Amino acid sequence: MKEYRIEFTWDEEAGVWIAVCDDIPLALESNSFDALIEKVKIVASEILAENEPNTPVRLYMHSERLLA
Repeated sequence: MKEYRIEFTWDEEAGVWIAVCDDIPLALESNSFDALIEKVKIVASEILAENEPNTPVRLYMHSERLLA
């Protein structure tokens, strides 16, 4: 099983959550964390199904938000 780590960070200036993955061509944003998780599930699944069909994958999602 292939594993991928998705990083979520909050961009205070833009007011959005950003999701990126170095191993999947993935860069998404949303002002809602929950909506972004759903976007990532859909887009990452589509990308991986196209590039690695029939390969089981596991997505690890890591989020970070600094509260000042």
